[in-house]
Amino acid sequence: MIRKSLIYKTGVEYGDYTLNHVQGCAHGCVYPCYAFMMAKRFGKVKTYEEWCRPQIVENALELLDKELPRYRDRIQKLHLCFTTDPFMYGFPEIAEMSLEILRRANAQGVLCSVLTKGILPPELADLPMQNEYGITLVSLDEGFTQRYEPHAAPIAERLDALRVLHERGCPTWVSIEPYPTPNMIEQDLAEILEAVAFTDNIIFGRLHYNKIVSEYKQHQQFYNACAHQVMAFCQDHGIRCHIKDGTLVEKEED
Repeated sequence: MIRKSLIYKTGVEYGDYTLNHVQGCAHGCVYPCYAFMMAKRFGKVKTYEEWCRPQIVENALELLDKELPRYRDRIQKLHLCFTTDPFMYGFPEIAEMSLEILRRANAQGVLCSVLTKGILPPELADLPMQNEYGITLVSLDEGFTQRYEPHAAPIAERLDALRVLHERGCPTWVSIEPYPTPNMIEQDLAEILEAVAFTDNIIFGRLHYNKIVSEYKQHQQFYNACAHQVMAFCQDHGIRCHIKDGTLVEKEED
């Protein structure tokens, strides 16, 4: 597939500029996936099956070379990616293009951030140390992730790859979003936090667009408690923390 542009300003609250050099995502997340919902709504894909067959943007590198000089003075961090996965599990051709995008951006003085449910390659440690590398992790239960992230990388492999980069001095981060309610899975948030205690930054967010959440009558109290737990953990461990909008909602006292 061919596109007319690549880099754009994102509306994601913790984002800056971003690009998505692949349409679709083979991980097939069913939380549901907001990116899939929007792609279907605007006619980019017709079915879930089509979404799970990723298509590389053939002219992505050409567009990148054209647009980087225009945007580089505005970009704080160029993010890969918000509507696809730059290191999609089982797709080495996508990973190689992502690495090339990072190399070209860095060569233009543009720093990058990465988020994946795949495997972060160790070659990332050879790039500028100001880049940031993250994984999504909402559970340590492989059975749960196989149901909701059916084709994403195994949890242990995601964590191991992140730890390798951390040990080589790279800034690392973890997105604990969308975090499931107890009627989806009974789990201990403290165990997840301990598993990622080595990282530099944690983003925590609730699950949206799923009726199972609304069926859990105490969902807002649950997310409030979880948000406070994450904030306290991060403060105790010297980790940066961001709680996504709409996750922590507490009534003001009279």
